[in-house]
Amino acid sequence: MLDHLAERILKSEKNAIARGISLVENESKQASELLKLLYKNTGKAYLIGITGPPGAGKSTITNGLAKLLNEKGNKVGIIAVDPTSPFTGGALLGDRIRMQDAGKDTYIRSMATRGSLGGLSKKAKEACEILDASGKDFIIIETVGVGQSELDIAQTADTTIVVLVPESGDAVQTMKAGLMEIGDIFVLNKSDRDGSESLSVALRTMLHLKMTRDSDREIPVIKTVATKNKGIVDLYDFIIRHKDYLNKNGKLVLKRKENLIKQINELVNNKLENKFWTTERKKMLDNKISIISEREITPYDFVEELFNEK
Repeated sequence: MLDHLAERILKSEKNAIARGISLVENESKQASELLKLLYKNTGKAYLIGITGPPGAGKSTITNGLAKLLNEKGNKVGIIAVDPTSPFTGGALLGDRIRMQDAGKDTYIRSMATRGSLGGLSKKAKEACEILDASGKDFIIIETVGVGQSELDIAQTADTTIVVLVPESGDAVQTMKAGLMEIGDIFVLNKSDRDGSESLSVALRTMLHLKMTRDSDREIPVIKTVATKNKGIVDLYDFIIRHKDYLNKNGKLVLKRKENLIKQINELVNNKLENKFWTTERKKMLDNKISIISEREITPYDFVEELFNEK
C-alpha cells in the first residue's frame, strides 16, 4: 500500500500528496516508512520561509509570489501554518481561501500548529519532504509569525523572508535579535502607508550595523504593496539572487547539512523521550508529583531516581 502511495506522490498526484501529508500530520506509524521511501527523491526543491507579525500581509505576498513562480514555469507547494482551531484542533484554512489564484501548478496545504512551540507545525518539515518528492521546484512555508516560529523557519528554509508593515516601527526598535539575524530578505509591505520611508531607513541602518566583518552580503529591504501586486517581481528577483549566492559560495549545501543535523537531533530527542517515558515511569511521576510540589523532595532527586532505577 505504501509503495503504491509513494509512486503516486512521485507522479505528483494531488490526492496522494494530501494523503501523505495527512499521515505525517496525524503522526501515523506509516508516516516514517513513507518518508523513507520518498527520501532519495528529495533535496531538489528550494524552500522559502515567510514570517512576520499577524496582519502584515504574509498570505497575500505568498499568493503573489507563488503565482509569479508558477507563471515562470515552476511547480510550487505552499505550507500555510494556521492557528489551531479551538474546536476541531485543525487548521482554520483561512490561507487557502486567500490563495485561490496562486496558479494551477500550485499545491496549497494548511497545517494546524497543534500546540507546537512557536507556531510552526512540528510536521511542516516532513510535509515539505513530501512536496519535494512530488516534484515541486519551490516550496513556500508561511507561519503565523509568533514566538519561536521564526527560528523554527530558519532551521527549515533556504531563504527566510521577514515581512513587516509601517505600523511595525515601534516594534522594530525592540525587535528580538533572533528575528533580525534569521532574515535573508526583509519586506516592508503596505508601503503606501505613512511611516514606510522612516521604517525602511531604520531597518537598513539596523541591518547594516549588524553586518559582521566576514559578511559578504548586504541584506535587502524591499517595499511592497501586495494587494496591488507591487514589488512582488522585485521580491522574486532578490530570492533568485540569494539562491544563486548560496549556490555559488557552496553555502546552500552547508546550510542544508546544518539543518539536517538539527532535524536528526530533534528526531533522536523525540525517540529517546518516547522510549524513556514508560508506563511505570509515568506512574512514578504521578505518585510523587505532590511531594515534589510540597518540597519534600527536589525535582533533581526525582530525576536521578528515574535514571537509577533498575
